[in-house]
Amino acid sequence: MSQIANTFYNLRILDEMARKKSLIHDIHPAIKVIVTAVFLVAVVSFERHEIIRLIPFLLYPVLIIVLSDLDFLPIFKRILLIEPLILGIGILNPIFEPVTGWMTFASIIIKSNLTVTAALLLFATTGMENLGYALRVFKIPKVFVLQLQLTYRYISVLLEEFSITTRAYSLRAPGHKGIKISSWGPLIGQILLRTFDRATRVYQAMSLRGFEGEYNTGLAKRVSVKDFVYLFCWVGFIVIAVIFNIPLMLGNIFMGVRF
Repeated sequence: MSQIANTFYNLRILDEMARKKSLIHDIHPAIKVIVTAVFLVAVVSFERHEIIRLIPFLLYPVLIIVLSDLDFLPIFKRILLIEPLILGIGILNPIFEPVTGWMTFASIIIKSNLTVTAALLLFATTGMENLGYALRVFKIPKVFVLQLQLTYRYISVLLEEFSITTRAYSLRAPGHKGIKISSWGPLIGQILLRTFDRATRVYQAMSLRGFEGEYNTGLAKRVSVKDFVYLFCWVGFIVIAVIFNIPLMLGNIFMGVRF
């Protein structure tokens, strides 16, 4: 039961982070989506052997964490969850490419961690409802936005029903450690039936309150001068980091090399 509770808490902790007040939280959601998208495209656009030129992009997550006053530990734990997948993707490069494989492997790790961190920071400083609003600003069809938001909310319903079902099983089988394999099928069926029934009641309650297919968050925020400054500063930095080799230029300056 404690594991289920921890899972539920871990799903909601990013929502709690998104409710904080800070300079980054106050930026328009659509602007943050644009900056994150530009950052992701820029990071993955580098050649597979590029490592040094990716270093300046570390400034983005560091500044976002500092300016948004976020606790990095929960985000770091979520990054660690995908590390086995990242290692599995890149670990074969040193085997097939003995000379440059390690560089490719390091590049994959850096790129993957940068992109995942940027996505997590977007969610932790914006929230699902504001992200849905930003997607509607970009004219994404409402059916896709609604599906995304309700699927995210439906996870909590599934976890709650799973907790109730497993608790009922443990009360009826106090001497068993865990759930027998023979009981997995019936339990999963019961959980799905209970969640479908719960979802139906939720939809009926939404319909009675005037729901007509549009998930209205009540957010109608205008883009301010501060938002444009945030956009131009980050996009400008990202473009410069893509065009110029900033680490090499700084190294030449410190070594006294003239261009």
